[in-house]
Amino acid sequence: MRSWPARTASAATASLLALTLPLGLAPAAGANAASPTELPPTLSAPAAHAQLHQLATAEPRPMTGYSRARFPHWVQQGHSCDTRETVLARDGEDVKQDENCRAISGTWHSVYDGKDFTSASDLDIDHMVPLAQAWRSGADEWTDAQRRRFANDLEGPQLIAVSASSNRSKGDQSPDQWKPPLRSYWCTYSRAWIDIKSRYDLTVTAPERDALEEMIATCYGSTGS
Repeated sequence: MRSWPARTASAATASLLALTLPLGLAPAAGANAASPTELPPTLSAPAAHAQLHQLATAEPRPMTGYSRARFPHWVQQGHSCDTRETVLARDGEDVKQDENCRAISGTWHSVYDGKDFTSASDLDIDHMVPLAQAWRSGADEWTDAQRRRFANDLEGPQLIAVSASSNRSKGDQSPDQWKPPLRSYWCTYSRAWIDIKSRYDLTVTAPERDALEEMIATCYGSTGS
């Protein structure tokens, strides 16, 4: 079994988790205002390119035994907030939450397709590396506790609030099968994908590697982000 990478939470991560929890009463009765924070930083383009060539190349592993239930997700993060609500608060602007930490108002920008939303119900929390994709890349050998950590990872760029339509279009596809509709996001997307695969010692396929090379190249052109 592949060794589990050491993960040490930084002070910035601790601050992120604190900021994404309700922070007191807002003017609207019963609503809590969540302070906006930035996504966890991902690798630079040169670092991502170097990490890509460190990833093992392998054919997809079989889906035997796979179930989303093997990746327990949207676990409690404290103060009645589960992972989904924590990410919604982090990724939105002027997000207000009720006493159960549900986002009841705010604005969100979906970086995959450039769409803006004012209702949390229009958003999905995307796993940058989808759960089934991770299973095919080596997570089939993990324990359920390790998969739980992967599915609720707030330390790296694994979770992001995006439009439900873009998330469902992506499904469990890798970058050779699906890329964000906005080419201007390819640079960030490829860096985040490589970051997660590297953190968790997951494999890539040859077509996946080629697609990531293509996407990283946009970091150095006028379409980079």
